[in-house]
Amino acid sequence: MTSQLADSIRSSAAVEPRDLEALADGIEASGETSIPVRAPATDEVVGRVPACSEADVESAVDRARTAQSEWADREPKARAAVLDRFADLVLERRERLLDRVQLETGKSRVDAAEEVLDVPATATYYATRGPDMLADESRDGVFPLLTDARVTHDPVGVVGVISPWNYPLTLAITDAIPALLAGNGVVLKPDQKTPFVALELAALLEEAGLPPGVFEVVTGEGSTVGPALIDRVDYLSFTGSTATGRSVAERAGRNLIDCSLELGGKNPMVVLADADPETAARGAVQGCFTNAGQLCLAMERIYVEAPVYENFLDAFVRETHALSLGTALEYGPDVGSLIDGYQLERVEGHVADALERGASVLTGGRARPDVGPFCYEPTILTDVAPDSLAACEETFGPVVSVEPVPSVGRAIEAANETEYGLNASIWTGDRRRGIELAREIDAGTVCVNDAYVSGWAATDAPMGGVGDSGLGRRHGPEGLKRYLEAKTIASSRVGPAWNPPGVPDRWFVRGMVGALGVRKRLSRWFR
Repeated sequence: MTSQLADSIRSSAAVEPRDLEALADGIEASGETSIPVRAPATDEVVGRVPACSEADVESAVDRARTAQSEWADREPKARAAVLDRFADLVLERRERLLDRVQLETGKSRVDAAEEVLDVPATATYYATRGPDMLADESRDGVFPLLTDARVTHDPVGVVGVISPWNYPLTLAITDAIPALLAGNGVVLKPDQKTPFVALELAALLEEAGLPPGVFEVVTGEGSTVGPALIDRVDYLSFTGSTATGRSVAERAGRNLIDCSLELGGKNPMVVLADADPETAARGAVQGCFTNAGQLCLAMERIYVEAPVYENFLDAFVRETHALSLGTALEYGPDVGSLIDGYQLERVEGHVADALERGASVLTGGRARPDVGPFCYEPTILTDVAPDSLAACEETFGPVVSVEPVPSVGRAIEAANETEYGLNASIWTGDRRRGIELAREIDAGTVCVNDAYVSGWAATDAPMGGVGDSGLGRRHGPEGLKRYLEAKTIASSRVGPAWNPPGVPDRWFVRGMVGALGVRKRLSRWFR
């Protein structure tokens, strides 16, 4: 049965005459060592990729640096046209990409579709809006009419992207898209568990018209490829755990390169007394169990005002219990597999620890090897001790704790009792009140009456974390400008912009003080 499912996965993925081995052959590696890639739905090896060495990484960066020069010389609109064609190709090949994502992650097809839809949305946004963001900006000169200043934007050079396994399609490419538009070369290091989706995207970029070498992919062990990449690129974009993010930031700092880091989260959801419990429960199901909870934006802590607690909990348990678990290559199952045995062990450990400390399981709480080797039931816990693993650490699985609170103030306090600050969610019948309360929560994104989609999918708005959840922002103008070096070009119409010949220094300084006073008064008038 397991072998048949693996064969079905491989067959469905081969929509075009390019198999997994051919994709792996596109990686330029000097050695013969390879890494197996396993399908979580079956725990069987479905392909292998090269284990790149430090020298291989250096060669990839060199190729990207050589190709980047010609790419940067193209007009922004020409670069945007390539990304626009890429967006079209992703939509055209969506079934193949859905197969690839399910093959490597074991997630449900509806969760895989979330990734496939996100990529063309991001590419279209930057293709449409990006060229204007790259235009020169006029700034005030020191002496109006006599001097002027403008800001131009140069690409940083070669951008390194290290992407995780949980969203291998969208997180492999959505950080690279604005980097490419900005005129940079990109070297991507996908997680070794999920490399084939990244290679598929690289092929689509080239088909869309991206010159060879501008987008390179290196595969291999993170401990080898990651440091080698950070030591050679001009900017590093990383998505992954907080522990690894600290090491990445430290190494980037030693190399004096900038970086953006989207790290872990222990995201809170707050349900106010005026919220509709049924609606909030549906939102909680999406926020907690999408991608089997392996989502950096997922809710792992829910605080509910006492008057609505029982009604919310009843609805939440009912909605969760109704979720279907499965790994089929078709729409139907709501929740798919965890990525591997390590992740399953982590989830089981968090639940067992919570139960030992007095927690109760309202639904779920079991591994389901009858469905898949790493499947685990969506789980709701109550009475979770504040010092338990499930309360303190990111579980990154389909497990959530629910707790009643006596007031809004206590709910906000509880939401902020964490070192993380990535995403939060507030549910209320008064949207304006929810927006005001959102200002009090320490998180990079706060969604009102939604779990995460309205925040993540707002590609014009920045997304990122505070505290232990990371540095920098993706999406919006901020997501593009992180890949640029701002250059000021200032000019004078009268020569040296200082004391003119023949004017005593004392008189010149007095004149400058008077001019500053006039400028200050004028700026107040024209605010």
